[in-house]
Amino acid sequence: MANDDPDGMRSVTLVKVKAAIPAKPSAPATPFTLLEVTLKTGRTHQIRVHLASAGHPIAGDDKYGDFELNKALQKSGPDAASLKRMFLHAWSLKFKHPKTRKEIHLQAPLPDELQQFLPPRPENA
Repeated sequence: MANDDPDGMRSVTLVKVKAAIPAKPSAPATPFTLLEVTLKTGRTHQIRVHLASAGHPIAGDDKYGDFELNKALQKSGPDAASLKRMFLHAWSLKFKHPKTRKEIHLQAPLPDELQQFLPPRPENA
């Protein structure tokens, strides 16, 4: 990302597209992209700021997001799930144990409240 603030600290965010989620006929009819983001630095709101500055704010982000879209996502309809939180989930975390220096790797599946926005996975996936 460009350094817009001369006093800002360097931050590095790697972004990988995991899936394109097409628009649905139900409101809001907006396509989304599921991303896998890797942080190389740990700045406050780093993912949120970088994605919003690239024109791709996180769904449900009440600080850096698309406020009209977020309002529409909060409303549930007969064919639409509602999003009551930011669509941001730490699914994998790796670090070295401070005493043993052994690598610790934790994983957490995507919660149902977020999974409902993704297309169904094929049976053999």
